[in-house]
Amino acid sequence: MATFRPKYITFDCYGTLTNFDMAGAATRVYGSELSAAAMAKLIKDFSAYRLDEVLGAWKPYFDVVHNALERACKRNGVAFKPEHAQRINGEIHTWGPHADVPAGLAKVAKEIPLVILSNSMKNLIMSNVEKLGAPFHMVITAEETGAYKPHMKGFEYMFDKLGCGPEDITHVSSSFRYDLMTAYDLGIKSKVWVNRGHEPANPFYEYTEVSGIGGLAAAVGLEPLRKSA
Repeated sequence: MATFRPKYITFDCYGTLTNFDMAGAATRVYGSELSAAAMAKLIKDFSAYRLDEVLGAWKPYFDVVHNALERACKRNGVAFKPEHAQRINGEIHTWGPHADVPAGLAKVAKEIPLVILSNSMKNLIMSNVEKLGAPFHMVITAEETGAYKPHMKGFEYMFDKLGCGPEDITHVSSSFRYDLMTAYDLGIKSKVWVNRGHEPANPFYEYTEVSGIGGLAAAVGLEPLRKSA
């Protein structure tokens, strides 16, 4: 994998490139009224319900957040108000990249076209992409494909749009559950896991691990592969 040079590098955006601060947003809404332990439990459930919400038919991502927060609050006996979900949704467009992203993308952007496949919406994603500091060949959202990851439909749509197959790309994500498990099932051999600390390693899914986007150039054969990225 270290020497494979893909036709395209495809990315998950939120969490992998953009610092996806749902935990911080929820804490800014509820932190003053909950203990640290109760806040941690609410955040964990909020995350789990967001995944559950994207497993059905497509709906606007703002509804995903609203529904997941309402369900998490109900489970934890916390008062839910629609304006709380609106406040959290309102933060999303302000989120910028992880610190390692701009320089890491710059290493590869001039050599290999970059593509985003994101669980986002057309009128939301570009405010985050513009902060990443690199040109993207294509940005594809779940709104466009009609399905959220981990469904396969978005990946298949991306292959059709790019005119390529699983064997032609390297897919980069910090999440197994949303991206890398599906990529594995679709036969994407070249996968890069960005270890952001929010999911444990799972070597079964056959990937190159990097600690930040700074290690991506080596993972796609543009630099010598080092043990530590």
